[in-house]
Amino acid sequence: MKKKNHPVFENVEILAAAAEGKSVARVDSRVIFIANAVPGDVADIQITRKERKFFEGKAINFHKYSDKRVEPTCIHFGVCGGCKWQHMDYHWQLHYKQQQVFDALTRIGKVEIPELIPILGSKETFNYRNRLDFSFSNKKWLTNEEIEGGVEFADRNALGFHIPGTFDKVLDISECHLQGKLSEDIRKFVREFARANNYIFFDIKVQAGFLRILTIRTSSTGETMVIFQFYKDQPDAREELLNALAKKFPEITSLIYFINPKGNDTFHDLEVHLHAGRDHIFEAMEDLQFKIGPKSFYQTNSAQAYELYKITRDFAGLTGTENVYDLYTGTGTIALFVAKLAKKVIGIEMIAAAIEDAKQNAKLNNISNTEFFAADMKDMFNDAFIAQHGKPDVIITDPPRAGMHEDVVRCIARSGAKKIVYVSCNPASQARDLAILDEMYRIVKVQPVDMFPQTHHVENVVLLEKR
Repeated sequence: MKKKNHPVFENVEILAAAAEGKSVARVDSRVIFIANAVPGDVADIQITRKERKFFEGKAINFHKYSDKRVEPTCIHFGVCGGCKWQHMDYHWQLHYKQQQVFDALTRIGKVEIPELIPILGSKETFNYRNRLDFSFSNKKWLTNEEIEGGVEFADRNALGFHIPGTFDKVLDISECHLQGKLSEDIRKFVREFARANNYIFFDIKVQAGFLRILTIRTSSTGETMVIFQFYKDQPDAREELLNALAKKFPEITSLIYFINPKGNDTFHDLEVHLHAGRDHIFEAMEDLQFKIGPKSFYQTNSAQAYELYKITRDFAGLTGTENVYDLYTGTGTIALFVAKLAKKVIGIEMIAAAIEDAKQNAKLNNISNTEFFAADMKDMFNDAFIAQHGKPDVIITDPPRAGMHEDVVRCIARSGAKKIVYVSCNPASQARDLAILDEMYRIVKVQPVDMFPQTHHVENVVLLEKR
């Protein structure tokens, strides 16, 4: 170890993948998390952060490259904050995601589990996202090459993704492999049209400008929604841009904008303005149609969402006689997907707009055996609610990353449901909840699902049965 402010450990073997897309090594019993290495690499590691129990560092010189490595597809890999595992072969991505689930359930949950069903990989490992949000900024992030080139950049306007760890710097992306060609063409057209017409890109520090966010949503039915957030309304410039975009891309199904002068980018409380086309697009799953508005939530990987929901339905094992509770129902996608096999499905969700979407989609699909309620889960889902609406035979729960409130978990444990199907996007919080349920329920099946190739994120479905 060299004696420096940022010490360097030499010839360190990277041992495994860790949380947040990092890899892990050990030196003198000290754990080091490394952001830019793959298990099997041997490298010199410069320490960038010291904590009492661990260090963080980066590989500055490679002595040996791992056989788990592949050449990243995207030229922005390593700078853009997304796709942190793009330099790892997909087979090994799946391996470490499965290991992540196993480690969470056994080390955090400390629960008895059966052998994991092999992780279900995604057929498409690129161009799988149905939604991307691009930020406008007048503070373009300069790469090391651009800085060292000594070139003056008069135009610092950018349209792309925020650099991790910075709130005001945006990488001006020239390519992204997460959505298809139409999305690429739309983004490039918007950026060049805005530059050519001297539109003011957003300045997040001083809260000023015109162009704020560009969102592109696509569906498995081939429809496209384009959403703009303008920081302030400039009617002439707005109409000029939107008209040009609609003319250039007549295949856009829905062209929508919001005026957002707030301190954040959320638009759920803002008025929807329809410029052209419909105010929604459609998703399809088997014989179901889902109406997706600009404020609607839908799983970001449409094809893999279908696989996830099939596993959920299979684990539930419905026969047509069951009273099903779908907790954190969102827009009711899972509830409606299983409804024809159930006696009744009750969906609960905090976001009122999502519940309205769920009710609309139930009508759209002529489904009459569902009921949807909007309220904070810990306030609504309790013993009194169950007494009023009937004991659940099956509970399906798909909470946000933070998992479930402890009161909700304990109410599930008391509910007497024969089966619980727990869908999670965060195995760590899932494991914590499973530890509470373990006294009343045993884990019967565990099925990891890869919804987001090239990233460290993993979805996991667990079936529990009453002891």
